[in-house]
Amino acid sequence: MTPTDPLVLRTRDARGVVTLTLNRPQAFNALSEALLTALQQELDGVAEDAGARVVVLAASGKAFCAGHDLKEMRAAPSLDYYQRLFAQCGAMMLSVQKLPVPVIARVQGIATAAGCQLVAMCDLAVAASDARFAVSGINVGLFCSTPSVALSRNLARKAAFEMLVTGEFISAAQALDKGLVNRVAAPDRLDAEIESLVASIVAKPRVAIAMGKQLFYRQLETGIEAAYEDAAQTMACNMMDVSALEGVQAFIDKRAPDWH
Repeated sequence: MTPTDPLVLRTRDARGVVTLTLNRPQAFNALSEALLTALQQELDGVAEDAGARVVVLAASGKAFCAGHDLKEMRAAPSLDYYQRLFAQCGAMMLSVQKLPVPVIARVQGIATAAGCQLVAMCDLAVAASDARFAVSGINVGLFCSTPSVALSRNLARKAAFEMLVTGEFISAAQALDKGLVNRVAAPDRLDAEIESLVASIVAKPRVAIAMGKQLFYRQLETGIEAAYEDAAQTMACNMMDVSALEGVQAFIDKRAPDWH
């Protein structure tokens, strides 16, 4: 990698599958301020791309993401700086969730601290069988408070808290068992496993997935009665979309839907 190489690589195929690749391999893709900015810009671009269908969030090198850049964080300590840094990171994390398309984390190597948070914030995650996960800030005296927000919304409370207070690594198999990732594959089968998810998603109507993703996260933060009211309204609006009307009619007619 040279100083002129982009910090986030971007590709987009004919189906609208966007792959964003963190590109600081020499630093284990640690989230420097510059990398946070670059990733935010790419996510904003996807949000404006009406043809985007799925985002695959990948990383170059041996690691997915080692969290924040501790050397950069320690260089000029001040409360104002840290407040701005963590606000910037939180905004980027929320951008992942706010995208109208599913985001799939492609995890190899390690995903630690804010890197583990990034996996948790993605809608789906597929890990190589030799990947490992930790929220390890506690090992240097820093409780991973912002990662705890994402982690506690993916794992059972006691499982999340154990990771947060011990800083210990868990394996890909344990991450699957705890709900941090959806699937685990042998390293040489990682891309094939991701493609199976991608193919299933792009075969569905974009509008239904967009409406559903927004509702999914919105209702999680409300009480159950409000959640049902919101869900009912979302389903009613979704049902009026031409793709849903066609899909239901195709089911009645016992034929494949024509969403083109």
